[in-house]
Amino acid sequence: MRVLGLDPGSRHFGWGVVAREGTRLVHVEHGIIHTDERAPLALRLVTLEAELAAVVARHRPACASVETLFFAKDARAAATLGHARGVALLVCARASVETFEYAPTLVKRAVAGTGRAEKSQVAQMVRVVLGLAAAPVADAADALAIALTHLQRLPLDEARARAEARLAAARALLGSPRAPRPRSTAAAGRHIRRGKAV
Repeated sequence: MRVLGLDPGSRHFGWGVVAREGTRLVHVEHGIIHTDERAPLALRLVTLEAELAAVVARHRPACASVETLFFAKDARAAATLGHARGVALLVCARASVETFEYAPTLVKRAVAGTGRAEKSQVAQMVRVVLGLAAAPVADAADALAIALTHLQRLPLDEARARAEARLAAARALLGSPRAPRPRSTAAAGRHIRRGKAV
């Protein structure tokens, strides 16, 4: 199973592919899509779309994972990041690749053990977990960390889904006992009055 991790950016867009082979997490490839910083945003988005589509076509991931959008103090930077993130979601949707989202603190905690880890700590843990000769540069390291987060959480999610399915099947098999139909207050009053009249 291959997962594509995405770390969107309008100038530097990190991506990384990690596979799960049995119980092993295996590094496949990673990279950064660089755009011309002098070009208008629209043209940079065109570059991102074309190059990311090529990555998806080459690796054919089972799914993709990306960080949830956070609100930065710089509204303009946040808006630009949102555009790049939108390109990622569009490319994956066109290729029928399901996308999962994780909060930045969750990614850091899953890979480095703390939600306050520095980027350098995340990169070093990615290197250790995947057995790389050197730590990837920041954008690619973040993308690999996002892919690792999904693969680490997947067994838990699958186990939870199986447990919920078993519980639903057991309930359907046993059937839920019917609760007695509550009488309205008016009906109860009529019953009492008839009892007194008798």
